Amino acid sequence: MFGGNMMKKLQEMQQKVEETKARLDTILVDGEAAGKVKVTVTGNRVVKSVSIAPELSELDKEELEDLLIIALNQALEKAEKVNESEMKAASAGLIPGM
Repeated sequence: MFGGNMMKKLQEMQQKVEETKARLDTILVDGEAAGKVKVTVTGNRVVKSVSIAPELSELDKEELEDLLIIALNQALEKAEKVNESEMKAASAGLIPGM
């Protein structure tokens, strides 16, 4: 079913995917909410930092939670796009139609 050439291509693709995952760990994207909450995540969608402006200590808990959700979702959306782009590039040309 799979010839030697196909197995080689699958191994190459697997290696490129692993290299891409490692590279995605070094790519950082940010999400912000109201200029007061900033979240940084990797291209592999791992939260690396959350930064809250000092003046937010006066906000109520619900408002802060809402800002965190906005910033996290924005950062994760950007990370997903980076991840998708990098993985697509890693597998380009290795297996036709994939």
